[in-house]
Amino acid sequence: MRRLARYLPILSWGRQYTRGALQNDMMAAVIVTIMLIPQSLAYAMLAGLPPEAGIYASILPIILYAIFGTSQALAVGPVAVVSLMTAAAVGQIAQAGTAGYVAAALTLALLSGLFLLMLGLLRLGFIANFLSHPVIAGFITASGILIATSQIKHVLGVSAGGATLPEMLISLFQHLGQVNLITVVLGVGATGFLYWVRKGLKPALKKLGLSDGVATIATRAGPVAAVVATTLAVWGFGLDARGVNIVGSVPQSLPPLTMPDLSPELLRQLLVPAILISIIGFVESVSVAQTLAAKRRQRIDPNQELIGLGMANIGAGFTGGYPVTGGFARSVVNFDAGAETPAAGAFTAIGLALAAVALTPLVYYLPTATLAATIIVAVLSLVDFSILRHAWAYSRADFAAVAGTILLTLIFGVETGVSAGVVLSILLHLYHTSRPHIAEVGLVPGTQHFRNIRRHDVHTDPELLTMRVDESLYFANARFLEDKILDRVTGDEAIRHVVLMFPAVNAVDLSALETLEALNARLDDMGVKLHFSEVKGPVMDRLRRSHLLDHLTGQVFLSQWDAVEALTPAVCLNGSGQPVRGADH
Repeated sequence: MRRLARYLPILSWGRQYTRGALQNDMMAAVIVTIMLIPQSLAYAMLAGLPPEAGIYASILPIILYAIFGTSQALAVGPVAVVSLMTAAAVGQIAQAGTAGYVAAALTLALLSGLFLLMLGLLRLGFIANFLSHPVIAGFITASGILIATSQIKHVLGVSAGGATLPEMLISLFQHLGQVNLITVVLGVGATGFLYWVRKGLKPALKKLGLSDGVATIATRAGPVAAVVATTLAVWGFGLDARGVNIVGSVPQSLPPLTMPDLSPELLRQLLVPAILISIIGFVESVSVAQTLAAKRRQRIDPNQELIGLGMANIGAGFTGGYPVTGGFARSVVNFDAGAETPAAGAFTAIGLALAAVALTPLVYYLPTATLAATIIVAVLSLVDFSILRHAWAYSRADFAAVAGTILLTLIFGVETGVSAGVVLSILLHLYHTSRPHIAEVGLVPGTQHFRNIRRHDVHTDPELLTMRVDESLYFANARFLEDKILDRVTGDEAIRHVVLMFPAVNAVDLSALETLEALNARLDDMGVKLHFSEVKGPVMDRLRRSHLLDHLTGQVFLSQWDAVEALTPAVCLNGSGQPVRGADH
C-alpha cells in the first residue's frame, strides 16, 4: 500500500481528509473557478485555439493532477507562457482556426505529457536544473513582452500578426488604418479597470470597512466584472455589428473525447517543441509548488510532480485541451483562499464543468478585446527587468546570459529563446566550473586552520606550496589546475613540496585523473614532490582504483595540518615560519 501511495499521493492525503479540509477546499475552489473562467478563455485565444479549449484544458487535467500530484495548493491549467509556446509550435504546422491546428495542439499536449511521465518514472527531475534561474527569468520576461504585444491587435481591433517582437510591431504599424475606435475604448477601458482592480480595489474596499476576506474575493472576481460589463455593452448596443470582434458560439458541453494525431511526420515536427514546453512548464510549476509548500513547512516530490503534470497533459490531449502546467497566479490564489489538499483542484474542475455546460452561451457577445486585456494585465507581473540590474551587479557572465536570452527570444521567437536559454545555462555552468577557484593557503597563527594568503596573515614555508582546490575536477577544468600549479612552481626554485588540498573536491573524472598523473610526473622532473590532503572518502576510493597513488612521489595526508607537520614542522610552531600579508580582496 505504501509503495502504491508513492505513485498515487491521493491514497495518503485522502485517508486523512476531514470536514474542515472539505469546507476550505470548496471555498478555495469557488474563488479559483471564478478567476479561471475568463482566464481559460483568454489563454486559449493566446494559444490560437477556440475559447472552449481553455476550459477543457482546465477540467480533466486538474483532476488527474489531484490524483497524482504532491502539492497541496498547485492549480494546474493553461498558463500564459505555455500558451504562447503552443501557438509558436503549432503555428508552424497548421493555420490557426483549422482542424489541423486543433489536432496538432492535442498531439503537443500528449507528447509533453508522455515526456514528463517518462522523466518522472525514471526519476530524472534533476534535468530541469540545466536551466539556470537567471536564464529562466530572462526568458519569462521576454515572453511576457511578446504576449502583451501579441494582444495589442485585439485591443485595437486589427488583424496584425507576427511571432517575434519586430514582426509584431511592423505588422501593427502596417494595420493602424484598420483601428476600430469602439474596440479601443472597450480594450483600453478593460485594461485600465483590471489594472486598477489588481492594485487598488482591495485597499479601497478595506477603507470602506469590508473585511480582508471579502475584499480579496471581490478583487479576484475583478476579471469577471470586466467580462460581464463589456459583454452587456456589446449585446445592449449591438457593437458586434459595428466591427467589434466577439467570442461567438462556444459549445455547451463537457470536454469531448478526442484523439491526437499520431502521424509520424507530425510527431517528428512537435517532438522538440514538446520537450521545451515540458521543461519550461515543469520549472515554472515546481518553483511555485516548492514556494507554497515551504510556507506550510511541507515538502513536494519533484519526480512525482513530473508524473502528476505528465498525466495532466495526457488528459488534456484526450479531452480537447492543450499543454498545461501549474500557474503562479491561480496557485497563489488557491493557497491564499485556504486550499488544504489537491481536492480543491478537483472541486475547481467540477465548477468549470458546470460552467462549460451552463454558462457558455453567456459569453457569445464577450469582446476579444476584454480577453486580450485580461492577458495583458496578467502577464505584466512576468516582466521583470530588475533581473538585469541584479545580474550586472553580481556577475557579468550571468548578465550576458540573461540579456542574451531576452534579446534572442524577442528577436527570433520563443523556441529559439528557450533553446538558447538551455545552451546558455550549460555554457554558463561550464564557464564557471572550467576556471575553478584555486587558493594558495597558509597556516593561521595559533590555529590549525589554513586560509588564502591573499586574504589573511598566515605562516608559510618557501619549500612548501599548498593549493586548495574549490571545485570538483573534470575534463573542462583539469588543465586549468595543471597550468596554475606549474606556473607557480616554475617561478619559484625554492619549492620542494606541493600539497593539493581537496576538501571541496567531490569528484575526479578520468580526464582529471590523467592530468594529475601527468602533473605528478612533471613535478617529479623538477625535483618537486606532489602530495594530497583532506581527500574525501568517495574520491579516495576512486583514486585507489587507479595507478596515481602507486606512482605518487609524495603522500596522502588526512588533514592539511598533518601535511605541514610532516613536511615543514617549523611552520607549526607559533611565531615560526615566514609570515605573508596579502591584499584583502
